[in-house]
Amino acid sequence: MGSALAGHVAIITGASRGMGRAIALRLAAEGARLLLTGRTLEDGSHELPGGMRGTVREIEALGGSAIAMQADLSDPYLDRAAILQRAREAWDRPVDILVNNAAAPREFQHRFQDVPHASFRDTLEVNVWSAWELTQLAVPGMRELGGGWVVNVSSRSAGPIPGPPFRPSPVGSQSLYGGSKAMLDRITSGAAMDLYDDRIAVNALAPEAAIATENAVRQLELPPEICEPLETFAEATVALCSCDPARLTGRATYSLSLLVELGRPVYGLDGKDLLPGWQPDEIDRARLRPGYLDAARELERPRG
Repeated sequence: MGSALAGHVAIITGASRGMGRAIALRLAAEGARLLLTGRTLEDGSHELPGGMRGTVREIEALGGSAIAMQADLSDPYLDRAAILQRAREAWDRPVDILVNNAAAPREFQHRFQDVPHASFRDTLEVNVWSAWELTQLAVPGMRELGGGWVVNVSSRSAGPIPGPPFRPSPVGSQSLYGGSKAMLDRITSGAAMDLYDDRIAVNALAPEAAIATENAVRQLELPPEICEPLETFAEATVALCSCDPARLTGRATYSLSLLVELGRPVYGLDGKDLLPGWQPDEIDRARLRPGYLDAARELERPRG
């Protein structure tokens, strides 16, 4: 296992399966100690396969250290401070890496005019407020350590929809889900500004296109040519969890584009071998998409 994150303590939300599991394995491979939180502890207790305790066992088999804590981040009365406290008690130090990966269901069947208040409330609770509050709660410990890293997992659906004419889409407008992720992106840049002097990097990361997780393939047809592997997204997350907070913060970026920008090698989730076909010089540039905030960043870049 690697040592780039040895000694660090990380929290990953939504870690029962899919992207959360992949991020957990890859961070553990770099030596981070992990608290995984989500709604599913054991495999078989959810309609989709996977559970956090299975991921903990995988990490331990690789020589890593992790614990699981069941929590429903859609619950407005959840004591999120208890999550931070559990991690501190487990390793006798504050958390300095936070990956806000948990997301509310997308509910593609709902168009703008059909979204019920309960869905609106739950989506904002998980996608926005949970990330905000957990970050607030993590800041004192990060300051105690002299810095830290926050990664907010976003989505390309955060960007505006070009039109008219509007192209037909099997997922509709995603007004609620995309709108919540757009808010998360804006919160990311604001938090990065406010926490810059504390050497706390805050970045948002979205997959370049699609990742064929268990949940995604259940809802959509995902041809391989439009997908990227879990490994590339996990590697981009590691990059943002180990970057220089003075240089790489306040970004809303996409995984493949970030790997190409940084020239970062992509490893398997166990951190042992390079992933064939997905190294920075092998990634098809036609897959890369400009971020919807890139133009704004260029306008604000200091000149001279």
